[in-house]
Amino acid sequence: MSISELSSGSAQAGESGVASYRLVIHGGAGTILRENMTPEKEQAYRAKLEEALRAGQAVLKDGGEALDAVAAAIHVMEDSPLFNAGRGAVFTHEGRNEMDASIMDGRDLNAGAVTGVTRIKHPIDLAREVMVHSRHVMLAGSGAEEFAAEQGMDFVNPDYFRTQRRWDQLQNALKNDELSLDHTEEDFDVIEGVDPEDPDHKFGTVGAVALDVRGNLAAGTSTGGMTNKRYHRIGDSPIIGAGTYADNNSCGVSATGHGEFFIRATVARSICALMEYKGLSLQEAADEIIMKKLVKMGGDGGIIALDPKGNVTMTFNTPGMYRGYISEQGEPKVFIYKD
Repeated sequence: MSISELSSGSAQAGESGVASYRLVIHGGAGTILRENMTPEKEQAYRAKLEEALRAGQAVLKDGGEALDAVAAAIHVMEDSPLFNAGRGAVFTHEGRNEMDASIMDGRDLNAGAVTGVTRIKHPIDLAREVMVHSRHVMLAGSGAEEFAAEQGMDFVNPDYFRTQRRWDQLQNALKNDELSLDHTEEDFDVIEGVDPEDPDHKFGTVGAVALDVRGNLAAGTSTGGMTNKRYHRIGDSPIIGAGTYADNNSCGVSATGHGEFFIRATVARSICALMEYKGLSLQEAADEIIMKKLVKMGGDGGIIALDPKGNVTMTFNTPGMYRGYISEQGEPKVFIYKD
């Protein structure tokens, strides 16, 4: 089933005559069911999603750039232990928090990404530094952090990212010699962001896509990867074209899901390409990739996306996805479940 909350409008002006903007975010997709969610936990997620939307809106309503709005929204989620990004990121097999992020500018297809960083408070900011201040697109591990130091970025102790819930999750995975518990009834070997102690198994990657008042798109994604991952595994989140893509000629996309499938399907770019080359609408393109191609491959997850006209889609093939959007025309709209 495809889930889409559509917010159509002009990139030039809204109903009030004020220049129009849009922001859409996600905090992960997966087996997120009402019966597994306490009222307190649901309220905590809704409040944090609204906070992230408000942070991005504060940038956009003052005429700020889409890139700044994306970063502002993701900062809120990277700071929250509710999500698998930044503080609260999951642990690797060796007991480290290794984080990945990427960001892309729809104006000129400039992009930056980092993978395997352990001491950067906001990985999304380092990805942007790579985009703006280097000749490269992706930097990894110690090299990425060496570059961060050269740019004068603040470092934190790796303990900053540690939470007891994530540590307990790793211990459970180690005890059972698993990367994680099954995401569904199917026998997946690797599931990103699944919490074995939590029945609402989910992909906890976070992301944002923004359209600013000048009609420019930007997209960003940030994650802690998967519990008990080994060999410095990298998923789709820092891969431009898989987990993140933005092009003013088509759309901006941020993905969350089983990364190996999203890489193989080049999910984010494929959605934009279907719009650019086949003339599909945003929703048609999202459905083609998320609800058909990925499902046929056996991949779980979803995407958020925006097109230059301000159309919004939040499409996923799992029981739920933490998500929401906001524009100049109203209050934050936040959703969790399939319905």
